[in-house]
Amino acid sequence: MIVVGSVNADWVVAVPRLPGPGETALGGDVEHHHGGKGANQAAAAARAGAGASVVLVAAVGEDESGERELAALAADGVDVSLVARIAGVATGLAMITVAGDSENQIVVASGANARLDGALVAAALGRLDPPLASDDVVLACNEVGDEAIAAALAAAGHAGATALLNPAPARPLPPEVLERRPLLTPNEHEARTLADRDGVPEAARALHALTGAPVLVTRGAAGALLLGAGDPLAIPAPPTTPVDTTGAGDVLNGVLAARLAAGDELPEAARRAVAAASRATEWRGAREP
Repeated sequence: MIVVGSVNADWVVAVPRLPGPGETALGGDVEHHHGGKGANQAAAAARAGAGASVVLVAAVGEDESGERELAALAADGVDVSLVARIAGVATGLAMITVAGDSENQIVVASGANARLDGALVAAALGRLDPPLASDDVVLACNEVGDEAIAAALAAAGHAGATALLNPAPARPLPPEVLERRPLLTPNEHEARTLADRDGVPEAARALHALTGAPVLVTRGAAGALLLGAGDPLAIPAPPTTPVDTTGAGDVLNGVLAARLAAGDELPEAARRAVAAASRATEWRGAREP
């Protein structure tokens, strides 16, 4: 399977509660974690034990941060040979505050991620060995630009591969993305924003109508809602004691893609992904220590 997305260094600080606009919050020590939605999803897929090889298409700077992030991914079993190194640009950076109730706020400086364009993605996918095939899964996310996403989904379409898009952060989906009919995996807020609907089932139906493909809406501790051609399927999350929700959605996406690549039917892949995402809230940071 192939993941097209972002690589970031995450810097995390714990606070008693999330600050409001114009408010200063005093927190604890700053911790470094490996991050970026694309990198997190690739690492989760590689750790899923589904047997599929995981290739990451991304961009980092020619800096120490980029080398550190790629080394961590390689240690997790991710193939990083197609990650571009961009001179004169810093590797992406995320500043994350985590509150006592495990909720978080995230600000991202895209850095090299913003340089991952359609040409770079198409060139990288053209170097895949073996080439992209109909039994592959391609997962993309919105922490890279629309050109990169469109190139990834176009390559998946030409090969007959399964295409997934995690539309996070939420922004309007361009026609060249919608026409590729990706399986969308928004959270509740993203689904309502993208569909301009108040209710989650209504938003899921609206997004399904846009793409003609299944939609999996993640709902935190409530699990997820899967909508395909039939009735909506509620997938409950197992009970956990969360300490940090950062990266749980990335775990869900990576495991979902890995299980689909392994041959699971979508409902079973979604159940396994929801369970893995719930477990991911039990450690601090976006990836399992």
